[in-house]
Amino acid sequence: MRFSRPAFLTVVLGLILVLAGTAALHYSIPIGLAIAVLIAVVVSSYRQTIFAYPKGGGSYIVTKDNLGTLPGLISGAALLIDYVLTVAVSMAAGVAALTSAVPALYDYRVGIGVGFVTAITLANLRGLRESGKLFALPTYLFIGFVAVLIMYGLVRWAFGWDAAAHVPDPRIVAVQDLSVFLVLRAFASGCAALTGVEAVSDGVPAFKPPEAKNARIVLAWLGVILISLFVGITFLTRHYHLTPLPEQTILSQLARQIFGDGVLYYVIQASTMLILVLAANTAFADFPRLSFFLARDGFLPRQFGSRGDRLVFSNGILILGGTAAALLVLFSGSTHALIPLYAVGVFLSFTLSQASMVRRWLVRREPGWRWRWWLNAVGATTTGLVVVVITGTKFTHGAWVVVLLIPLLVMLFVSIRRHYADVAGQLSLDGYGGPPPMEHTVLVLAGDLHKGVIHALQYARTLSPSVKGVYVELDPEKTRRLEEKWIKWGMGVPLVVLSSPYRSLLQPLREYLNHLLALGDNHMVTIVIPEFVTKHWWQHLLHNQTAFLIKGTLLFRKNVVVTDVPYHLR
Repeated sequence: MRFSRPAFLTVVLGLILVLAGTAALHYSIPIGLAIAVLIAVVVSSYRQTIFAYPKGGGSYIVTKDNLGTLPGLISGAALLIDYVLTVAVSMAAGVAALTSAVPALYDYRVGIGVGFVTAITLANLRGLRESGKLFALPTYLFIGFVAVLIMYGLVRWAFGWDAAAHVPDPRIVAVQDLSVFLVLRAFASGCAALTGVEAVSDGVPAFKPPEAKNARIVLAWLGVILISLFVGITFLTRHYHLTPLPEQTILSQLARQIFGDGVLYYVIQASTMLILVLAANTAFADFPRLSFFLARDGFLPRQFGSRGDRLVFSNGILILGGTAAALLVLFSGSTHALIPLYAVGVFLSFTLSQASMVRRWLVRREPGWRWRWWLNAVGATTTGLVVVVITGTKFTHGAWVVVLLIPLLVMLFVSIRRHYADVAGQLSLDGYGGPPPMEHTVLVLAGDLHKGVIHALQYARTLSPSVKGVYVELDPEKTRRLEEKWIKWGMGVPLVVLSSPYRSLLQPLREYLNHLLALGDNHMVTIVIPEFVTKHWWQHLLHNQTAFLIKGTLLFRKNVVVTDVPYHLR
């Protein structure tokens, strides 16, 4: 589902190189070839990961298994960030394909992108899974039509059918010197083409038996197709001297140049948009799965390990969709603004995963370990150098955000794990001598005396023989009337009147509660709150919310139990 990446990554190469003027665009060919070699190295390395982990080996699991917990957490944090950015960038690029064909929608790109994210989030909450039937048609359409585009473009170039290539826009002048740093920055941006390669090794169990063999075959074909599309589009872009435009993608310009504004152009744009939007579903499968593994090991809240009624990890799906939508709004749906954040995390996880495989081969020395070790060592070294290049060249353009977020996430993971360990230790029954004797006082809060309060008094007497009614005095005359009714209807429960000279309801109650709790560490106080329930929800708005305020104030008090006794009105 990542075959559409070469299209908009060629745009990124151009956007960086054009800073040195249109004359610098001829460097896109050697940079594209360097990225193609990198794709081949990473694909070959990950085929070894699939061989070693036939049941699925995401970077977090592989790194934690071979290098230890901390490197595994770094890899997990990097991948979580990358999955969020995958959704945001895929949606932004899909919308760019749409607005290139229909320019009138350009001003609405943020809303359209958020709508796409919402739709795919809801689909995944309903239990949508990756399936050949769903993704096969748009995938085959995109690959087929872009292959036709590239081959026909190469034929036109070979036979000289183009009268003359478009002349670069003379208004585009250099704003920076063409330096090694600028070339490396373009290379770093184009490296985002590799994001998604790890998804095959993550999802090995999803393949048909034999799973590992089929996954290795798919990964090999993924590399071949990705390299072919990337190199082909890059070459034709250079041949036609296409320059980046904010309102139109490179692939759109290329399709218009070769096919014109006919049916084939709109088919290519439609298939590009569809495959980019659907490509985000890879992250919707991997982000919740990785969150589950982290939650299982105690590094994320346990809610991430719970499946919803559709047997999907609903919390992970909601967090992913909400965060990606927020990024689209924050960055105005621009792929060019999001790209600097991209690829840092995934290449860091690439490096850790391949370094983990190097250690695995050296330690276990399984059959064929020598050449496998060498292959993974090349992969780890290559991707490690790319991490340095990406971080250095894109740091001031937004990569610093990811560099900062990764250690913050790791610290969050460790804090969560420490909290769960502390809770488990305090709740453990090991060495526990049994509970001490407990004293219990029940307080029934009364603002007046009516059927609801009597119902609460009756309930309170079943909890403890030590029951007291509590009334905060705000009006002495009202207190006198209440005491008269209490003698008749109070069911023998003593009434405690708390004076409140400043007409505060909560302060006298807190002071009285502190007095009772000071009687002993094992003194429990149950607060019974009578509350009548109206027939219609809107009628509830006509009454004060004193009970809600009291419950919120006392909710986390030690040795205090708050219970609500409803009295339903007809």
